[in-house]
Amino acid sequence: MQEWFLTPAERGNPASRLDRRRGDGLAFSTGNDVRPLIHGATYFEELAARVGELGADDLLLFTDWRGDPDERLREHGPDVARALCEAAKRGVRVAGLIWRSHLDKLAFSAEENRHLGDDIEAVGGECLRDMRVRTGGSHHMKLAVLRHQHHPERDRAFVGGIDLCHSRRDDHRHLGDSQKQPMADVYGSRPPWHDVQAMIAGPAVADVETVFRERWDDPAPLTRNPVHRIRDWLGREDCKADPLPPQAADPPPCGTAAVQLLRTYPFKRPGYDFAPDGERSIARGYQKAIARARSLIYLEDQYLWSTDVANVLAKALFDNPGLHLIAVIPRFPDQGGRLSEPPNLIGRADAIRLLRQAGGDRVAVYGIENEHGTPIYVHAKVCVVDDTWVTIGSDNLNRRSWTHDSELTCAILDESGFAAHLRQTLAHEHLGGEPGTEAVPQAGMFGAFLQSAARLDAWHDGGRVGGRPPGRLRRYPDLDMSATTRTWARIPYRLIYDPDGRPAAMRRAGKF
Repeated sequence: MQEWFLTPAERGNPASRLDRRRGDGLAFSTGNDVRPLIHGATYFEELAARVGELGADDLLLFTDWRGDPDERLREHGPDVARALCEAAKRGVRVAGLIWRSHLDKLAFSAEENRHLGDDIEAVGGECLRDMRVRTGGSHHMKLAVLRHQHHPERDRAFVGGIDLCHSRRDDHRHLGDSQKQPMADVYGSRPPWHDVQAMIAGPAVADVETVFRERWDDPAPLTRNPVHRIRDWLGREDCKADPLPPQAADPPPCGTAAVQLLRTYPFKRPGYDFAPDGERSIARGYQKAIARARSLIYLEDQYLWSTDVANVLAKALFDNPGLHLIAVIPRFPDQGGRLSEPPNLIGRADAIRLLRQAGGDRVAVYGIENEHGTPIYVHAKVCVVDDTWVTIGSDNLNRRSWTHDSELTCAILDESGFAAHLRQTLAHEHLGGEPGTEAVPQAGMFGAFLQSAARLDAWHDGGRVGGRPPGRLRRYPDLDMSATTRTWARIPYRLIYDPDGRPAAMRRAGKF
């Protein structure tokens, strides 16, 4: 496992108690059971059921980028606010950290996050709006931890890319969430959404809890913005985290998976007390694992931006002539418009060009659509390397996620075949669920995707005559931008869309 996972020294953050808490010298835990929850509806159903089982003196901890209190976890409820508030009313200790985001008029989610926190605080829980980020950054972690005082075998943690908010509750049909958030017109009135979350049982649950507790116990004020602080004082907003109960012993081993938690925290001044120089273990974990790739790197990602990130993949492709790479990404940005689209696309164009220079026809990039021809927005953050090393988390393949925002992913090694099963399950869905696609071998997946996309693209190009071929894969189009557009788009891309949160010396050296 050490050849795939980071050591504590390789994590590069001795201030964190994440690794030293166990005292075994390892930066990961063993004896876990991990289940991938594909689609927001699957995750929400599982979360609603598990939260409903919590009782008095149990613990529910969560972080989120955005929280919509009225988002339904099931079609007929409960919604997010009711599920969390009912737990608090039963005596569950509910504690949440939600990013204190920018104004709604900038298409972020300040008001939604404020309302969810108000609901929870009104019934005895505690939900703080956390703006302890680098300038222009966000808390992007999406985690939940459920600890049972008397039944530790029931303890669960959820880690992945799914926020507790609108548009996420889609299922395998990809007809979209009836509670939608505004998106580009190409995604229709009910945007289809593809996402993945991991449900963890076993000792790694306590690792996820430790990540939460480090942020919760951070002594820095929730915001240093004087306007926010005055408004909070006038509104009597809760700005100080109450102490949590002592952390319980780790849940008992229950499976065969080793889990390593990888994180991003930016370099900032003043720094985090648990990461004074930041942490870039997500970037380092990818670098170590991808360097070992020999057969297939399979990615699902919201962005796939940044030549800094693409260089890690390109080097592996260049060094290993037998290595193939498949990436499934959104065919279109989530926000349209003449000013927003080019900065969304320029970093991706540079990254894909670099990958194709290194790997040629061993690199394939796809978007996906549902059976009605509506593009599906890919929000998943998944990587499978050689059917061995898997990540499921909040981080995207871009400089922002690797250096600038707070992020959390779980890297998983499991000799029981977890990696191959996840890859095959995702392949089965994207290939249209046809017989024979349930167990696509690693060696045959590149060709199977290529052929499926070629058939569907030809059907579209031919005017959609005859029956629609099975599958959802569409070849990602070549991006055609003028030299003028490329020039101006790189400015907001670098400054706003994909900033760099590394220390200056590390940035100059091109290291993470």
